[in-house]
Amino acid sequence: MKPARRRRGRWGWCWRLGWLVLLWLAGVSAYIVWIGQRDQAAPADVIIVLGAAAYDARPSPVFEERLRHGVELYQRGLAPRMLFTGGFGGTGARFAESQVGRRYALKAGVPVRAILIETVSRTTRQNLQQAAMLMQANSLHRAIIVSDPLHMARAMRLARKEGIDALASATPTSRFRTFSTRWRFFLQELYFFHRDLFLEAV
Repeated sequence: MKPARRRRGRWGWCWRLGWLVLLWLAGVSAYIVWIGQRDQAAPADVIIVLGAAAYDARPSPVFEERLRHGVELYQRGLAPRMLFTGGFGGTGARFAESQVGRRYALKAGVPVRAILIETVSRTTRQNLQQAAMLMQANSLHRAIIVSDPLHMARAMRLARKEGIDALASATPTSRFRTFSTRWRFFLQELYFFHRDLFLEAV
């Protein structure tokens, strides 16, 4: 009887642990969705548009949504400067993501003196590290962060870790339109959210 009781005890603990993991994942998922649905856009010193893929001099559909939203915030007068992040996407790329973003903004009527860029970052963490350095160099303090809704929770946490006084303003629409692409992007963000927590812990 004792071995059977021990087995039942172990299974009981496994079930409890499984439920705790599911509850944790459900809570984090709800948090990611909630942050992405909030729009905190308010007067700030700069609008930071996080980089995404670009095809030579043309932004990808996902990046174009971010650029469009960032320019709209600028045109509403919420900040006097725009900051585009993102380096060169791969070997042979002629333009950095931030250069593509600057080109888009200039075509939309944003004056060149209002634009800041960095061209070395390759990840969200690096995007925000470079943005923080540019903000410090230009005496900018408060920023509106622009990205996709499901990306916003991680971006905001990393921005605050870099000392940025950040406000979230996710794109009102997303180019991740099909269920499968949204689901893949969500799982990716769930993974990176926990990976970043682990890296911060160690």
